[in-house]
Amino acid sequence: MHLVAIGGSDAGISAALRARELDPSVDVTVVVADAYPNYSICGIPYYFSGDVHPWQSLAHRTHADLEATGMRLRLDTLATEIDVAGQRLTVRDATGESSIAYDELIVGTGALPAFAGIRGLDQLGPGDGVHVIHSMGDTFALDEHLAHRAPRTAIIIGAGYVGLEMAEGFTARGIRVTQLQRGREVLSTLDPELAAAVHAELLEHGVDVHTDTTVTAVEKTAAGLVVHAEYGGEHVSHTADLVLAVVGVRPNTALLERAGAGLGAGRAVVVDEHMRTGIPHVFAAGDGVVTHHRLLGVTYLPLGTTAHKQGRIAGENALGGRARFAGSVGTQVVKVFDVVAARTGLREHEAAAAGYSPASTQAVADDHKRYYPGAQPISIRITGDTDTGLLLGAQLVGRLGTETAKRVDTYATALFAGLTVEQISDLDLSYTPPLGSPWDAVQAATQAWSREHTAAAVRA
Repeated sequence: MHLVAIGGSDAGISAALRARELDPSVDVTVVVADAYPNYSICGIPYYFSGDVHPWQSLAHRTHADLEATGMRLRLDTLATEIDVAGQRLTVRDATGESSIAYDELIVGTGALPAFAGIRGLDQLGPGDGVHVIHSMGDTFALDEHLAHRAPRTAIIIGAGYVGLEMAEGFTARGIRVTQLQRGREVLSTLDPELAAAVHAELLEHGVDVHTDTTVTAVEKTAAGLVVHAEYGGEHVSHTADLVLAVVGVRPNTALLERAGAGLGAGRAVVVDEHMRTGIPHVFAAGDGVVTHHRLLGVTYLPLGTTAHKQGRIAGENALGGRARFAGSVGTQVVKVFDVVAARTGLREHEAAAAGYSPASTQAVADDHKRYYPGAQPISIRITGDTDTGLLLGAQLVGRLGTETAKRVDTYATALFAGLTVEQISDLDLSYTPPLGSPWDAVQAATQAWSREHTAAAVRA
């Protein structure tokens, strides 16, 4: 049997590894568009901050490690066409076009940078000082710019996860950063009241933050790069030596579309819970496909953790397995200087749109017993369903060291298990005064929700 996986990032490599793990006799070829298989794109901001060096450290596994598992890598090779009837994949490399026969095919082509209709982004590139940060090639282009042009100022368009991480990375290198965000607050995946703490941390470290600012165009002038925007109905502009655009991604679906795959949420490729595309012998996984969400149903939510899981399932099922993607709850976390922000599940407006009867309560709880030195508060917003009592979501912001990331994982587990807000108090969580409390911050927050909403229901 010959299994071909397209994509050298999370989904493609996870699929290949799972197939070889289950059946060491299966012939596995991985087609990689560049020369950098299995590199951590999520780690790129920390290369620029200086926390990770050299760049080769970003490899989850080396080329040799991957080939030692028995897979064969075709690097710098672009998949261009799928012959569904003939079960052949057309590829192009430095020597020209050729084809690869397959018994089963897994497509993990991922996503591409989105430009959100901003004029100029599709015309200006690294040579002009305008960058995206989506691949190792993008990383090298930006690194060369920083090394040889020594920019003193940078504009980051977008204040999502990568934009915030890059603001920290640039600041660590002495670059003055201006961050432009279309929404009311930075980190739009959190409610503004919580995201405000992230905003304050950026300001504390010298980042010039402009929210409610819609970027319309980027222009190269003699004075530098000019970013044109609208704020409060008025035109504003900002000038810098370098522009980094991180305004989201769009699923890379062209290859599968031409083969006959259907598109769904977010114009991502439709797959079932077994990662089947509906095209015979073709599976797909990762940022190019829809996500099965345990609370929302089918949506588009590109996350590295999801891509790893989906790729593993595709690799198993391509060998005849019946593995099922159990679903995402959208758990995310980011470190911005010395603040950690996390979320899982649904925010109140998302839950309402999905047909729930949500209500939210915000609480502040210490990360450990206050009498032990170093206790710090964590702000936690709980969203629950007032009809059923089910936990629907949680958002957390705390200082670095408060184990905010691990606490959001407790909520994620509770969501996965379908627990009510009340049942979280039944969880047997660890306690010692330097690290927690008899009622952990996780439980203190859900108890605050219960006091406000369950008690109100009883009184009514």
